[in-house]
Amino acid sequence: MSDKKLGLNTICTHIGEIEDEQFKGSVSPIYMATSYAFDEVDIKRYPRYFNTPNQDYLAKKIAALEHAEAAMIFGSGMAALSTMLLAFLKNGDHIVFQGTLYGGTVSFIREELPKFGIEYTIANGYDVSDLEKAIRPNTKVIHIETPSNPLLTITDLRGVAALAKSRNIISTIDNTFASPINQNPIDFGIDVVMHSATKYLGGHSDILAGAVASSKENMDKIWQVAKNFGGSLSDFMVWMLERSIKTLVLRVKAQNRNAKRMAKFLEQLEGIKRVYYPGLKSHPQYELAKSQMKGFGGMLSFELNDGLDALKFQKELKLIKPAMSLAGVESTMVSPYLTSHASLTQEEREALGIRNGLIRFSVGIESKQDLIDDIEQAIAKVKHEHLMIK
Repeated sequence: MSDKKLGLNTICTHIGEIEDEQFKGSVSPIYMATSYAFDEVDIKRYPRYFNTPNQDYLAKKIAALEHAEAAMIFGSGMAALSTMLLAFLKNGDHIVFQGTLYGGTVSFIREELPKFGIEYTIANGYDVSDLEKAIRPNTKVIHIETPSNPLLTITDLRGVAALAKSRNIISTIDNTFASPINQNPIDFGIDVVMHSATKYLGGHSDILAGAVASSKENMDKIWQVAKNFGGSLSDFMVWMLERSIKTLVLRVKAQNRNAKRMAKFLEQLEGIKRVYYPGLKSHPQYELAKSQMKGFGGMLSFELNDGLDALKFQKELKLIKPAMSLAGVESTMVSPYLTSHASLTQEEREALGIRNGLIRFSVGIESKQDLIDDIEQAIAKVKHEHLMIK
């Protein structure tokens, strides 16, 4: 079955499914074996080689969704990220990162890259010109994240890809916030795409996984490193991820709609200082986002007015869960300064615009009015408490 002529829902449902030839079941069977025959077979299968039947077939689905030639499934998003980058870097090389990044990525950069003798520069911003200024003669990779976590900044995919190709540099992207439903970086010339599959690909807050997609040539290089690091995913979790991706389009489109509604509502709500969402015309990169995204995503962030306590606000929520991670069907909120970016110093967070009053909102699929009611009652309580203290 060629995925080139199929719609997104059909790709999510059928590409990469394993036919149950024995019992004719309608879903892929799970192959839990850790030992496979080595003689008289075309493929030497082994879980750490990322090629058990369930791993192999799910990779086809993710590759199809990202318009890539090949893909691999990892045990976490950080396993995917670290393996991807180290496949293209060695002692003495240099890598450029954009200035707004997931906190876990920053921790990896600072704590692990120096051990390998790899130099790095975190650019002052996320524009193509910021990245270009950071390039050195030994730069081998440019890594970006768009929309970024947690401020939803947008980086020009075409511009970054053109810059990288002009300097013979590999371009990589964390596409987690967008998902392959809203954005396909390979179509714009980006070389390698990775995901924390824990998020939208999984979508139910019950899977820890990662994914990387690229050309076969690049994936061969990544595999050579991956099999040595051993960051593969168990076949049961691979099967769970395949099941979850079947509803990816439905979930993401519902989250897109809800997030845009919530962003517009929050932008008008008294007590909210600022809303960060690429689907708002007030977003500084709205036109750029519109030119490279098919949907604006289910993630947004907002800041409360000065004096209003972000943690107390989250504690007053009745429906929306104050919980870590993101992209589940249930709505969640979190304070980035205590979670995703806790490894940064207060000064570093402030420099990035991540203040203590910032709240990251992962919008789920609940009814819009129920989410609005929950936010309104919570903010009314913290505003009342603030007035009482004054």
